[in-house]
Amino acid sequence: MTVPTAPAPVPASAAPAAPAGSAAPAASASSEHVLLSGIVGSTAYGLAHAGSDLDRLGLFAVRTEMLHGLDRPAESHVTTEPDITLHEAAKWCRLALGCNPTASELVWLPDELYEIRTPLGDELIGIRTSFLSAKAVRGSYLGYAQQQFRKLLTRDTAVRATRARAAKHARHLVRLVEQGVRLHETGEVVLRIDDPERVRDLGERIADRPTLAADLLAAAGQRFDRPGVLPSAPDSAPAEAWLRRVRAAHWTPPADPAGP
Repeated sequence: MTVPTAPAPVPASAAPAAPAGSAAPAASASSEHVLLSGIVGSTAYGLAHAGSDLDRLGLFAVRTEMLHGLDRPAESHVTTEPDITLHEAAKWCRLALGCNPTASELVWLPDELYEIRTPLGDELIGIRTSFLSAKAVRGSYLGYAQQQFRKLLTRDTAVRATRARAAKHARHLVRLVEQGVRLHETGEVVLRIDDPERVRDLGERIADRPTLAADLLAAAGQRFDRPGVLPSAPDSAPAEAWLRRVRAAHWTPPADPAGP
């Protein structure tokens, strides 16, 4: 994975040490260009166990002049060993304006799970609520939970490996439903699950009897039907202004061919 070099490095203080036993921070070789990154997934949810992967998510900015040519720079960089996903700033904003649960959690992490925080990254955290909207939250959280339900219905849980994947799908379903409803009703994304053991146990039971999830999804749909606290549409103006600041900060004026 190659991330373009930035005009100026991020201070070392912006990238706190990773938890013991973890790999190096996301894109450590090019961390001067990453605006925000942290540990997400099961670690953030409180569902991690001894064999869990450590997932990292971040966003970066390309040099602004790279956006001026015919060929567009890559908008995402993904590796699996280690598990790292990096989105370019504009793509991340588009995902967040659609309330994509996976992308959005980057700006709702507990402080201790951030590995790289720059001033522009902190600004993004500061405008995180402007990305939210009622319709998108329902469509993404409940929609993704329904996807997990459909996967459960096709799993042959008699096979041990398939049974383990089914339990994982079920845990994701429970998490997405509960996080989505809470977001709809409070306007806050709370990643850490209050009672991980309850979610694990419910996930195991749903893996054995997927139809148990139908009642969970129906109840969530009813709560989404009630008025919540989120606006009908996101406020894209703060994201637009932030992205313009990112582009200005990563613009290198061309050298004057005439010289001094």
